[in-house]
Amino acid sequence: MTLDEQKAAARKAAFARRKEAHSGNTGSAAGMLSSVLAGYRGVPCAGYMPIRTEIDPLPAMAEAAAHGPVGVPVIVKEASPLYFEPELVIVPLVAFTRAGGRLGYGGGFYDRTLELLRAKRATLAIGFAYIAQECAELPLEATDQPLDMIVTEREIIEIKG
Repeated sequence: MTLDEQKAAARKAAFARRKEAHSGNTGSAAGMLSSVLAGYRGVPCAGYMPIRTEIDPLPAMAEAAAHGPVGVPVIVKEASPLYFEPELVIVPLVAFTRAGGRLGYGGGFYDRTLELLRAKRATLAIGFAYIAQECAELPLEATDQPLDMIVTEREIIEIKG
């Protein structure tokens, strides 16, 4: 099986787990994310507008906006990095590992963007997900940017680097 086929299979399984977790979502995860963001008040941060069954960061982003700039990325064109320059990025994902591995949708937008941001300055990447999206292993490649922290509805996972 090629790496692309492995990633496609991992995405399919993770989407199913995320859909199930989303149906039982109580909204408690936004409070966990808010508690993390409280430690970064005033730091320019970016989140995302949730689609499909993505966990919703908007309540935490709204709270953070009372203390500093908060934005969302703009997709300029396919295969390009996202356009924004925060110091902290709340990253959507399909699946994650406790080591900070992240499987996205496959477009590479966040990987390219984090690589560019991190080349300029330290940029904290916080994955926001349901615990059901955790995997023991993921098919990853050298261009996949690691997460620094993962926030779920149950816990905050700090990646030791």
